[in-house]
Amino acid sequence: MSILVFGASSQIGHFLLPRLHRLGAAVYAISRRPRAPREGARWLQGQLPDVVPDLSTTPAAIVSFGPIGPFAAWLATARFATPPRVIATSSMSAHTKRDSTVAAERALAQQLRDGEHAIANACAHLGAPWTIFRPTLVYGAGLDQSLTPIARRALRTHVFPLPAGRGLRQPVHADDIALAVIAALRQPASAGHILAIGGGERLLAADMFRRVRDSLPTRTLPVPLPAGLLHAAQHLAPTRLRGPLHRLDCDLVADNTELTRLLGVVPRPFVVDADMWLAPREG
Repeated sequence: MSILVFGASSQIGHFLLPRLHRLGAAVYAISRRPRAPREGARWLQGQLPDVVPDLSTTPAAIVSFGPIGPFAAWLATARFATPPRVIATSSMSAHTKRDSTVAAERALAQQLRDGEHAIANACAHLGAPWTIFRPTLVYGAGLDQSLTPIARRALRTHVFPLPAGRGLRQPVHADDIALAVIAALRQPASAGHILAIGGGERLLAADMFRRVRDSLPTRTLPVPLPAGLLHAAQHLAPTRLRGPLHRLDCDLVADNTELTRLLGVVPRPFVVDADMWLAPREG
C-alpha cells in the first residue's frame, strides 16, 4: 500500500511514519523544506495547495496533518486513477472556539468547519471515502505550541507559573492520533465521519500544568496565579491572550464514544515525562 502524507514532519507524523513502515507501507512524505533521509519514507518537497510533487503511482491513501484549508483546496483540484482513502486532522477548536469572545478565534473555528466541509465535498466529487479527526490539545513529541513552550521556558528561567483553572482538559498523545489514523485506514465503517479524539483522562487545567511542572528534570519555583488575578487580566491582556485566559474556566474536552465504537481506539491517560518536552531529531 502506498500512502501520501502531508505534514509528515509534524508531531503526529513523527509517530505515524515508523508505524506505517512496520506495516510495510510505501510512504511518500511531503515537506516544505528538504529533509534528511529517514527509513521507511521517501521525502518529497512541496507545499499546499499549489506545489505538490508528481508521484509515479496513485496513492492508496492520503493523510494530512497540515492546515485543513489548503489541503481541501488541493484535493478539490486533484485527479486520481483510483479514488484514494482520505484522512485528515482538524481540531476541536472548530467546536470550542465557535462562541469565543474573541473575533479572531470565532473566525478560526469557522475556517476549520469550512475546511472540513470542503474536504467532504471534494471527496464526494472524487468518490473517495474520508475521515476527519478533531483532536484536543496534542502533546508527546516536543513539537506542540501549547505545553512544550511552557515547559521549556520553565527550564530556562526555573520559574513555573501555575494558573488557577477550573475547566477540564483532555490532552491527547500524538501517538494515539497516529494509532487512530491506522485504525481508520483499516476500518471502512469510519468513512464519512468527523471523529473527536481526546486523551484517556480529563483533569482540571490547574492539575494539567502541575503535572507538566512535576515532569521537569530540574526544580522550578511555582508561582500560583489566582483566579481573581486571571479574571482581571482578561480585560487588560492583549487580544490574543484574552481567549486563552477566559477558557481556563471552560471545559475543553472530547467525547471519545464514536472513536472507540468505530475504531476500537482507547487513548492513554495524561502521563508525562521530561523527554516529551524535547524536540525529536531528524533522521
